[in-house]
Amino acid sequence: MAKKKPANVVNRLVVIGLGLIGSSLAASARNRGLAKEVIGISRRQSTLEIALNNGIVDRCADNLEQIAGELSEGDIVVIGVPTLSVPIVLQECISLLSPEVTITDVASVKESVVNSAQELFGSVPPQLVPGHPIAGSEKSGVTAANPELFMDHRVILTPVETTLDSHVERTTKLWQSVGALVSSMPVQEHDQILAATSHLPHFLAYALVDTLAGMSEKTDIFRYAAGGFRDFTRIAASDPIMWRDIAIANKDAVIQVMDKMMNNLSLMRASIENEDQQYLTNLFTRSRDVRNHYGSMLESNKLDTGLQSPMNEKVINYIVSPGGNARGDLRVPGDKSMSHRSIMLGSLADGMTEVTGFLEGEDSLATLQAFRDMGVDIEGPNEGRLVIRGVGLHGLKAPKKPLYLGNSGTSIRLLSGLLAGQAFDVELQGDSSLSGRPMGRVATPLREMGAVIETEKDGTPPLRIKGGQKLKGINYTMPMASAQVKSCVLLAGLYAEGETTTLEPAPTRDHTERMLRGFGYRVNSDNDKASLSGGGRLTATRINVPADI
Repeated sequence: MAKKKPANVVNRLVVIGLGLIGSSLAASARNRGLAKEVIGISRRQSTLEIALNNGIVDRCADNLEQIAGELSEGDIVVIGVPTLSVPIVLQECISLLSPEVTITDVASVKESVVNSAQELFGSVPPQLVPGHPIAGSEKSGVTAANPELFMDHRVILTPVETTLDSHVERTTKLWQSVGALVSSMPVQEHDQILAATSHLPHFLAYALVDTLAGMSEKTDIFRYAAGGFRDFTRIAASDPIMWRDIAIANKDAVIQVMDKMMNNLSLMRASIENEDQQYLTNLFTRSRDVRNHYGSMLESNKLDTGLQSPMNEKVINYIVSPGGNARGDLRVPGDKSMSHRSIMLGSLADGMTEVTGFLEGEDSLATLQAFRDMGVDIEGPNEGRLVIRGVGLHGLKAPKKPLYLGNSGTSIRLLSGLLAGQAFDVELQGDSSLSGRPMGRVATPLREMGAVIETEKDGTPPLRIKGGQKLKGINYTMPMASAQVKSCVLLAGLYAEGETTTLEPAPTRDHTERMLRGFGYRVNSDNDKASLSGGGRLTATRINVPADI
């Protein structure tokens, strides 16, 4: 028998920040008819467009001020932004909303929220109900919205003495109505428990992946990873920005449990080095028994965590029968060449560039990782969506290790041009296939411009580029038609004194020239000739990568 939909648990539900949690809550409330109106607020126009088109919200607003005058008793505002951004949004909420409007949040760390409220207002406002849904996914963003995300999952509320019961009751009813199991807990206890059971495992997974990535010049090591590695490191695919904020916001509790973990690892290391069989046997046996006990409690439902876990999954058999016709819209994946360039130019632009249609292939992701390694803050990709916080033409930082570009010829050739004008030394590496490709086609013109580049004796990667060189513009007649070589020279020209010109023997793709213009950089093109002058700047923009024909 189908469950009856609750009617109007709240009057209006306003969700500020349409990430995974916020958009899932909005979608669930709208599907279940829990609010007369569900309103989404985001600073990104593309996020609002997706939320409207996918039926996640009834309407959207660019900011809270646009709708604050409409809100009153019976309305709930949910703050769904990253943890460190909560105080800014909270201050705006308190200044714009009447005390009758309930305010809650979904941040994973509660003490930082409560402390911020006390610093801003002298005490925690009675309308604020700090909360944390313990639900999530490796996917993030509005495109990952799941109306069933909270079903049978725990939501922990951490009200304080000043919080009014009426606001707690309204918040509790909202979460229960989307299928969640609601608990109440003191603020500090929440942060300490989550530091040990959620935050530390994520940080360990990130650390393990990063450690293995640095153990070899190539990523072949991951080809031989067993199931245990895949299961444990699955959570390292989560949103980096979210976990960065959690680490900082809950640093005291995290460091406390991390120190204990590091001490245990030190003891384990010493016992392995000393071949202490008794210690290792006791440790592994004790841990196995605790883990099995925990698993059996979950399976018998004696441990009420409200969490779904592989330890208590039920086997469900499905019978699939032939159905009718399927209808839908398909989008061809984004163009790889333009995906590369969107990362490169977005990283070097001033401001925030938003990219949609990005091709999430190995080559494009290699370029993305290279710029992350050089200090660029990039969110995504999520369903082809990226947010790049550009650092400007001279804002890249020296990577801590060689940049590994996999099998991507576009990455290594275009990056060699961009990096020839940087202040730091850098080495570009690739897999066995890329390491056999000739790089003289890009090294020769770059050396003419004043770059110092070393290759292997046969002119193949790795490329070692010396930083701090003063580049000068050149007129380069290309011996063969190549969009990659042309792009390499033009991108180096961004850092060169004077004008840089390329002359092609035959027309090639002009993605770089077009995209540079899109970022506000002047490029002159005349049939087979393209030229630009150094010393300009790129201005952040919005890019919709077209499908690859």
